[in-house]
Amino acid sequence: MSKPRLLDLFCGAGGASMGYHQAGFEVMGVDIRPQPRYPFAFVQADALEYVAAHGHEFDVIHASPPCQAYTRLRRLVEGKTGQKRAYPDLVAPTREALRATGRIYVIENVEGAPLEHPIMLCGEMFGLRVFRHRFFEVSEFLLAPPHPRHPRGSTTMAYRSRSSFANGATHIGVYGNAFDVEDGRVAMGIDWMVRRELSQAIPPAYTRWVGEQLLAHYLTEFHHANRPQKLPA
Repeated sequence: MSKPRLLDLFCGAGGASMGYHQAGFEVMGVDIRPQPRYPFAFVQADALEYVAAHGHEFDVIHASPPCQAYTRLRRLVEGKTGQKRAYPDLVAPTREALRATGRIYVIENVEGAPLEHPIMLCGEMFGLRVFRHRFFEVSEFLLAPPHPRHPRGSTTMAYRSRSSFANGATHIGVYGNAFDVEDGRVAMGIDWMVRRELSQAIPPAYTRWVGEQLLAHYLTEFHHANRPQKLPA
């Protein structure tokens, strides 16, 4: 039996895609920018235009629209400087496009994004060495795993000061440029990305968990009834 097919929109270098692949999907990514290290089939295109034309050819669609409009860092910078910068606000248009396909969908973004009834996933839930809270709006009902308490004391201080594992940190912050690339790869469970890609990526463990739940609870019957005929070129 063929694998269910998943379309990853705004895929970047493929952190989310890898998790879905590990869960058991055949994955294809779409991004408006070239992604030379993306590990699966890839199309360079506008994500919303592509899903309007091809979304119905997949079983599940994941989307990670740009998050800069919603980040805490943006609010802090604007509060200090008094200067506001326009960023793409694509969560609502993405949701509309995904719902129009009639497929199971997932939208991922940061805290503060206008997601509907999202679940939150954290690296502590999966034994990772990064916290990295990310929020997932899913068209089907899913529960998040238990959220362990973040470590305190020297571990938390090491995380906040962006220390390396060699200096005793058990967790690091993988964002911006202030982290060692090898540390970032270990912390995120990603071994193919460069620093810029790591700083924007989703740990594969997150979407592996989401994908496994979708496969277990929703996709067996759906896939047989609605299986697309072929993966688009």
